[in-house]
Amino acid sequence: MRSYLDFEKPVADLQGKVQELRSLEKEGEAVAIGEEIGRLETKAAQALAEIYAKLTPWQKTQVARHPDRPHFRDYIGQLIEDFTPLAGDRKFAEDAAIVAGLGFMQGRRVAVIGHEKGNDTESRLKHNFGMARPEGYRKAVRIMELANRFSLPVVALVDTAGAFPGIDAEERGQAEAIARSTEACLNLGTANVAVIIGEGGSGGAIALATANKVLMLEHSIYTVISPEGAASILWRDSSRAQDAATGMKITAEDLVRFGVVDRVIGEPVGGAHREPEVTIRATGEAIVEALDSLANLPPEEIRRQRREKYLAIGRRL
Repeated sequence: MRSYLDFEKPVADLQGKVQELRSLEKEGEAVAIGEEIGRLETKAAQALAEIYAKLTPWQKTQVARHPDRPHFRDYIGQLIEDFTPLAGDRKFAEDAAIVAGLGFMQGRRVAVIGHEKGNDTESRLKHNFGMARPEGYRKAVRIMELANRFSLPVVALVDTAGAFPGIDAEERGQAEAIARSTEACLNLGTANVAVIIGEGGSGGAIALATANKVLMLEHSIYTVISPEGAASILWRDSSRAQDAATGMKITAEDLVRFGVVDRVIGEPVGGAHREPEVTIRATGEAIVEALDSLANLPPEEIRRQRREKYLAIGRRL
C-alpha cells in the first residue's frame, strides 16, 4: 500500500476509486468501467502534478521524510558495482547510521559514504534512523583518509535529521567527531561530491557534505536545524514548524540561489518515492558529471576550489 501525505488527499481519493473499480473488473462485474478508470487516472495524475508544482517548504519537508523515499542502500544497489563495506572507527565501535565502503561507479573507483535510515522498524532501529554517533563520523574520516591515500574520489549521500544527540554520544565527543569529519572533507586532495537525497540536517549533514560539488534532490531539504526545533527555540511552540520552514529557506531552490548548493536534481512528479529507479539513475548521472568536471585536477587545485566555494557562500546576494 502506498503511503500518502496529508496534502495528497485529493490524489489518494481518486486513486482509491481506481483501485475499487479495478477490483470490480477482476471480479468479472459486467460493467464497462475501463473508460472510467482511464478518466480517473488522468484526473489523479493532473491533481498530483498541480500539487507538486506549488509545494510549500513544509510540504517539501514532508516529502523529504517520506518513508518510501529511496535510501542509501537503494542508491548503492543501483549505482555502485562491487561495493565493499568497511566497518568500525578503529577506536570504539561500528556505527550503522553511516555506511561506508569502496566500489566502482561506471568503471571509476570511488569511496562512498552515506547515512542509512532503514526502511522498516527493525532496520530503522539498527541504523538509528540515520542519526550517527561519534564512531560513525570517525569511520567516515577513516574512509576519507583511505581515499586520499589511494587517490579515490569520494561520493557522499546525505540523509539525516542530524547527529544523534544522546548522552552517550556527547560523552564520546560528538561535536569533536563532527568537526574532524568536516575537516577531513576540507583537507581531501581528491574530488568529493555530496548529494542531499532526503534530509540534510545540521552538523550531522555538514560532516559529510563539505564537498567540491554539493547536489540536492528537488524535494529534499538542507538546514541548520529541523523546522520543529527552530519553532521550539523561536516561538517555544513546535507546532509552528510550518512557519519556521518557510522562513529558514531550506529548499533546493533557495539554496542554489544562496550558493550553498551547486545543482538541483529533478524528481519525478510526486517525488522520488513514486519512481525511485528514475531518481537514482538521474542522481548517478549528475554525480558522474560532477566528478568528470573535477577529473585530472591536482590536489592543490581541488583544495583551492573547495576552499573558495565555501568562502564565497553568502557573497552572491
